[in-house]
Amino acid sequence: MEKTILGRKESISLPEWDIGKINAKIDTGAYNCTIHVSLANEIQEGGKKLLEFIPLEPSHKSFSGKKIQTAKYKVKKVKNSFGQMEKRYLVLTSLAIGDATFPAAFTLSNRSNMKNAVLLGRKILKGRFLVDVDKVNLAGNPKYKNQ
Repeated sequence: MEKTILGRKESISLPEWDIGKINAKIDTGAYNCTIHVSLANEIQEGGKKLLEFIPLEPSHKSFSGKKIQTAKYKVKKVKNSFGQMEKRYLVLTSLAIGDATFPAAFTLSNRSNMKNAVLLGRKILKGRFLVDVDKVNLAGNPKYKNQ
């Protein structure tokens, strides 16, 4: 399989979460993908334990306001960018980048003090993509858009 070349930042979509085009930083130092959430809580509904979260901040241009609920999640210990261990929720969704759409695992994090709301880690890059850090948006717009 021939690998697609990505730049250091790419436009992606997260169709299951109604997030059309959003910029993501490619982070080969991170294992999983990460997205900023404005809310994340474990709840009980109908005797089932669910994770409820809202991706992005209301002020973000790609904010959909959609509250996501899922029973399929894990709690993982992750080393943050400061080298400290913290617990994060890990959820699965589909990721669209260029012409490709595939499943991706995202940890949920408070990235409000960070420049990029979304990071793409090496787990989804491996075997699919190469990264050219001199360029941006080499994959073009994702084929999925909610706009």
